[in-house]
Amino acid sequence: MNAAAANHPAIELRGVFKSYYAGAGGSTQDVLRDISLEIAAGDFVAITGASGSGKSTLMNIIGCLDRPTSGSYRLDGVEITRADQETLAKLRREVFGFVFQQYHLVPGRTALENVALPAMYGGASPAERRERAGALLDRLGLADRHHHRPSELSGGQQQRVSIARALMNGGRIILADEPTGALDSKSGAEVLALLQKLWREGHTVLVVTHDREVARTAARVVELRDGVVIADVRTGDAPGAGPTAPPARTRGRALWSEVSEAWGAARQSLAVNPARTLLTLLGVVVGVAAIIALLAIGEGARRAVLEQLAVFGTNRLYVFPGAESARDAGGQLTESDAEIVRTVPNVTAAMPYLKGSVIVRYGNTDHRTTGVAITSDFPRILNWAVERGVFFTETDERSLATVALIGRKLEKLLFAPGEEALERFVLVNNVPFQIIGVLSEKGALTGDSDDDDTIVFPFPTGSQRIYGTRYLSWISVLIDDLGHADETVTAITAALTDKHRLKDFEVYNKAATVAAQTRTMDIMTSLLAFTAVISLVVGGIGIMNIMLMTVGERTREIGIRAATGARPRDILNQFLAEAIALSAIGGVIGVVLGVILAFGAQLSGMPIRMTPGAALTAFACAVSTGIFFGYAPARRAARLDPVAALARQ
Repeated sequence: MNAAAANHPAIELRGVFKSYYAGAGGSTQDVLRDISLEIAAGDFVAITGASGSGKSTLMNIIGCLDRPTSGSYRLDGVEITRADQETLAKLRREVFGFVFQQYHLVPGRTALENVALPAMYGGASPAERRERAGALLDRLGLADRHHHRPSELSGGQQQRVSIARALMNGGRIILADEPTGALDSKSGAEVLALLQKLWREGHTVLVVTHDREVARTAARVVELRDGVVIADVRTGDAPGAGPTAPPARTRGRALWSEVSEAWGAARQSLAVNPARTLLTLLGVVVGVAAIIALLAIGEGARRAVLEQLAVFGTNRLYVFPGAESARDAGGQLTESDAEIVRTVPNVTAAMPYLKGSVIVRYGNTDHRTTGVAITSDFPRILNWAVERGVFFTETDERSLATVALIGRKLEKLLFAPGEEALERFVLVNNVPFQIIGVLSEKGALTGDSDDDDTIVFPFPTGSQRIYGTRYLSWISVLIDDLGHADETVTAITAALTDKHRLKDFEVYNKAATVAAQTRTMDIMTSLLAFTAVISLVVGGIGIMNIMLMTVGERTREIGIRAATGARPRDILNQFLAEAIALSAIGGVIGVVLGVILAFGAQLSGMPIRMTPGAALTAFACAVSTGIFFGYAPARRAARLDPVAALARQ
């Protein structure tokens, strides 16, 4: 107690009323009426009266658990009637210590943890809390009960734990509400003796009781009837006979300490009911696993499609014979049309392409395959490299050379294992061709091995000696700048229309098709992700539901924490930390499960693409879900009235 406070009563009430609304009509009922009372530091006061006289309400107002409807309440000369919640929590933490009839110990915590609770909110370190709590329990005869939970303690032992908790931060003013009401006579006598001892050590002690035998142990008796003081009698020593009570040893809590304590309390609370915790986790686990697995599958499918499209290049245009409308006359394309296309700006190369079915014979093996007459621009226009051997040259084209290259599948069909195909001669529609190269395998990328069942030869040779026609199947066009693909299509159309005198052809923009397919895959991937997010939202709703149930089940615990000095934000942080812990644990399990599912899909033949970003995003979504859906229950817990919370059965 500081010097300024020494000139004032420790507790001073002037004209205090406390009213409650009663009935639907909005009428009020006065529980306390015009209470004026002074209590000096170091006094031992018993507040007595019949049930309903207002004793507990008066104690709740004195202990800053409740507020008067009107009147003045001064503590050490300072008006606190309209103090904010932070100030009231600080007073409960640093000045008062509560001892309740029903003990009000947190069920899932040990005796040591229950005693240490006020010091946690007072900013003491874990080591300091353990040391002080242990010393208090030892002092009160509970040295062998540090790690016992309330259900493992007798009523008298639980009440002594409650008293030790009241002393944890100093307990300058001890408020005991019917401290012997739930005890047998022997345990009750021990508790009263302990309260008298604390008084002689300098603590101010207020005992609320309806038992006159208990009241006689006090030095002063204040009697209430119907909310009014009807007697105030001193029966013992004057206040201040003993030494000054030890000051409260509290300090501000660092943010990290608040977070750490909230997280630790959350872990303990979740461990109390592991089955329910596990069931709550399932929604988040399924949601996160679905996000990761579906994104991996969706991105894998998208990449697979793009890779297949990229096998033959994306900056490609194709000119096909035929009109856009079935009513228009279909035209024909010739090698001269390809030469015209080569002159169009942004065109790197234009290759005549003549495709047909041919019979290839080697030895006693005949095989029908696809024959393609093209130019030496084939490798770069179609992005198809030579694996072994060489490609034919422009000289081969001009000389009508009978040379050819074959695909890998055709090689396997014609030649025995280990037999070299290069330099061998085959008959193509009974025309002998020498194999000068083997094309790289396309099917390994596209999944279509028929791409490799192919034989290619110079365009002049193929058009004259194999197919006997100068009309093309199409013209393959390589462009330089994809950004100007549309302008290039327009220029090619104009040039060929001018030559043909009509538009009897079509220009196919593969780049636009690739872009459209890419957009489609992106949309599909987004839809898959959205579906997974819905699962996560359902999991979040489950968290909210469980947290709301938890708040209802732990209402008394919330009141206990408030009585031991927890601020509203401490309670908010604890319950929010529990929601985040649920979602974070579910997120970790979901990430692992999602990765397993994704690789399981890969083993079944589906393409997947896992990225760390997807896992981090899914985990972040899970934590965000916990924050979003956990905030409302946490806020509800923080706004509970301490008196109503303590009264909840």
